[in-house]
Amino acid sequence: MTETKRRNHGRGHSYLLDGEKVPGVTTLIKEGFPRTGLVKWAAETVAARAVDGWDELAELPVSERLRTLEKAHTEVRDSAGVRGTRVHALADRLVRGEEVDVPEELAGHVEACVKFLDEWDVDALMVERPVFSRRHRYGGSPDLVATLRDGKRWLLDWKTNARGPYGDMAFQLAAYRYADLFLDEDGHEQPMPEIDEVGVVWLRADGYDLYPFEAGRDVHRQFLYICQVAQAAAACRDYKGDALLPPSEAAA
Repeated sequence: MTETKRRNHGRGHSYLLDGEKVPGVTTLIKEGFPRTGLVKWAAETVAARAVDGWDELAELPVSERLRTLEKAHTEVRDSAGVRGTRVHALADRLVRGEEVDVPEELAGHVEACVKFLDEWDVDALMVERPVFSRRHRYGGSPDLVATLRDGKRWLLDWKTNARGPYGDMAFQLAAYRYADLFLDEDGHEQPMPEIDEVGVVWLRADGYDLYPFEAGRDVHRQFLYICQVAQAAAACRDYKGDALLPPSEAAA
């Protein structure tokens, strides 16, 4: 029997569908819909590091100053990513009703999560279960599918970044919403449930916000266009041939 599963390795993961590796939703979006705003953010982060650490940098050899500034934005990004991963893990356990030991530096985020769960009377159906589209050959892992106080079934993702969710989250949510199946806790395939609403819960040290998103069939179709761009971006690396020899040399 061919396998369909999510494989975890280190801080990353990959997806197998019927024994074949398929791309993940976030990877497809990253490669097919690059965020131009990240270029501006990276430049601003490096500039801030240079200004705020002017005296410290002045004491370093020139080459070390360069290396310090070159990695400034990746250090900030990676630090935020680690925090986000830790908050996600704690949020998942809270949704399951488990007790958690809360690091002091994450206490505000955890309190915000608990407040959301209480205020919206969250009744979880799926907690970070892998989902797959057989028709379109992709996989992904939504953070939460749950019935909320409004009586509707929501597909939700946690976000912990500094500026909150961006509009392009709609593509990710639509991809999850219109997957064909999910794997239950025993690894068995189940049909993807009907979803009434999708949204993002922005968890911060000072509270939370629930943002609804438009992620209907039209947005899912746009996601599929993004998939095509991602596939083209990967394939074009093979389109370039080797340089040709001049005719006189080729004939020799």
